Order: sequence, then C-alpha cells, then structure tokens
Amino acid sequence: MQATADSTKMDCVWSNWKSQAIDLLYWRDIKQTSIVFGSFLLLLFSLTQFSVVSVVAYLALAALSATISFRIYKSVLQAVQKTDEGHPFKTYLELEITLSQEQMQKYTDCLQFYVNNTLKELRRLFLVQDLVDSLKFAVLMWLLTYVGALFNGLTLLLMAVVSVFTVPVVYVKHQAQVDQYLGLVRTHINAVVAKIQAKIPGAKRHAE
Repeated sequence: MQATADSTKMDCVWSNWKSQAIDLLYWRDIKQTSIVFGSFLLLLFSLTQFSVVSVVAYLALAALSATISFRIYKSVLQAVQKTDEGHPFKTYLELEITLSQEQMQKYTDCLQFYVNNTLKELRRLFLVQDLVDSLKFAVLMWLLTYVGALFNGLTLLLMAVVSVFTVPVVYVKHQAQVDQYLGLVRTHINAVVAKIQAKIPGAKRHAE
C-alpha cells in the first residue's frame, strides 16, 4: 500500500516537473526561463574555458559560500533578535528525497527497455538488415564527420541548449510556415529514398 502511494506521489512529481519544463521552454515565465537559460549558457561557456573538474569545484564553492553565509547571517539575526526560528534550511533538510525499491525498479526497467531497443537498432543498421536504412545511417554518419570537423562537443551542446530554448517558441509563432517547409523537405527526402530503392536491386523488397 505504501509502495503504491509512493509511486503515485512520484508520478505526480514527474508530471509537475514535466509541466514546469514545458513552461520553461515556451517562455511562459520570462524571468524564470531567463535565469535557467542564462545559467546553462554560463555553465557551457565556463566548460569551454576551464576543465570540468575546475567548473564543478568552483560551482560547489559558490554554492557552499552562499549557504554558509546565509546560515551564519540567520544565526546572528536570531541571536540579536532573540528568536528561535531554527535552522533556515530545515524545510529542505526534512524533504524526502530517497527512492523506494519499486521506484528504482521502475526506472531500471525503463532504462533497460531503451538500452535494449538501442542495441537492437544498432545491430539492425550495422548488419544491414534493411539496406536502405543502413544507407541512410551511413549518410548521417558521413555528415557528422563534417559537423565534427567544424564544431567540438561543447559547441554542439551549446547550440543544442540555444535551440531547445528558441525552437519551440519560433515554431509556435510560425507553425504554418514551418510545417509547410518541413513537408517540402520530407517530400524531397522520400523522393531521394525512392530513387535509391529503384537503383539498388532488392532494396525495395528488403524494406518491405
């Protein structure tokens, strides 16, 4: 019974996080989204200048400096005003953050599902179960070699973060035009794939 209640609570928390993430991506609270977006950009820019160890250490020192300073400030304030408010972070210290065995099993099962599907898909592509799909994958990898020559991993991650915080808003504002261009691109890709299938004997049969 307790496990069911914990699972329901965790599902509610996940639903709440999902709703908050959507609000952030669509800039429904400009102040909050600006803080999150700016923090991500600052972190990625820091990683381009310093090592991961240095960035993590400085972030930890900054967080500790803020919490220790606030703790000392509240203690001095309570001593001067002779109040007994208790620990300033008491609410967060008492917050339950442990995962139950059922929740761990649920997340493990999800991870196992995605890993198994990924391995099966990679096996299907590399062992050419479907010739056309393997050719598409080869073209994608070939394009990635050019992308890798132009950008490093952090630059791509930085571009991805910028895209995540800008693409949804742009799509909502210009949905009709974007859908039109995406339809043209999809039609062109399908035409190219059809030509490849026509030129390679047996490709269409394997694809079916």
